Amino acid sequence: MDFPGPPAAAPRATVARLPLGPGVYRFRDAAGRVLYVGRAVCLRRRVASYWGDLGDRGHLAAMVARIARVEAVPCASAHEAAWLERNLLERRTPPWNRSRSGGQEAEVWIRLSQSADAPGVAVARRPRSGDRARYFGPYLGGQKARHAVSGLGRVLPLGPAAYWATDPPAGTGRELARARGASAGVRTDLARAVAAVLDRDPDAVTALRAELIRRRDTAAAGLAFEFAGRVQAELEAVDWITAEQKVTQAQPSDFDVLGWAGGVLVRFEVRAGRLSGWTQRACPAPAARRHLASAPADPSPAWTDFARQTAELAALLRRHGTSG
Repeated sequence: MDFPGPPAAAPRATVARLPLGPGVYRFRDAAGRVLYVGRAVCLRRRVASYWGDLGDRGHLAAMVARIARVEAVPCASAHEAAWLERNLLERRTPPWNRSRSGGQEAEVWIRLSQSADAPGVAVARRPRSGDRARYFGPYLGGQKARHAVSGLGRVLPLGPAAYWATDPPAGTGRELARARGASAGVRTDLARAVAAVLDRDPDAVTALRAELIRRRDTAAAGLAFEFAGRVQAELEAVDWITAEQKVTQAQPSDFDVLGWAGGVLVRFEVRAGRLSGWTQRACPAPAARRHLASAPADPSPAWTDFARQTAELAALLRRHGTSG
């Protein structure tokens, strides 16, 4: 249960204190009821838009008149914000959210196989039991995942070229394999390089991005704008799948994470690997110390930082909210 504490009645006064990065926001009314949950690439700009021209969101005007408090979770990436919104809405749908889905992106995985008969990288709806291939994810956005796979294949062609190195076909296929520099060990090397990118190894991601940027810029310089546009979409998709994202995990673990700052205690509930519960309440330092001391050990420093940063933002918004 949430205990929102004393209302900060002029929510517009807190908007300028929101970060410029991605995150999830939540609106409450004067009674503490959640009205709406949304996500943003830029929290400050998105939340401020509710007090401007709503455009095609005119139906939200009645909700805006009832907002008494703004709450937010800063996220490490837009992908993380998308997952957090999805998880929160699947658990509970506030009255002003139109759907439980938190967006139309499909939940997908990326399958990496280096088997001799069918090597390659592909998008899968879910891991298959007994499959010896390696799965990465989950990710939100089937189209984004397909663009990312296309970008991987463009630079690290684990597929027919690797296969032909072992059993090259005749004619055009043999020439294509030779042109791509296929060799007996290429399949293992390419699979290792692809896995490094999907594991978010910084050097591997940087190298892949640099090569995609080079190919995009070369195409643009040669006036091949359509091809340059495709590579740009692949580059953006690679950024999406390799960005930090901890709120939906492959392992179905259960744990709580607590953070405290400036009189606000934040609790995140991770169930079956998904952060699907977020509460925050006023809490003095002595009580906070007891809560933090009795909480189970956090699974990683990243989670501790995540909860603490959210508590720091909550305290900042509370401190700069004004009555009126």
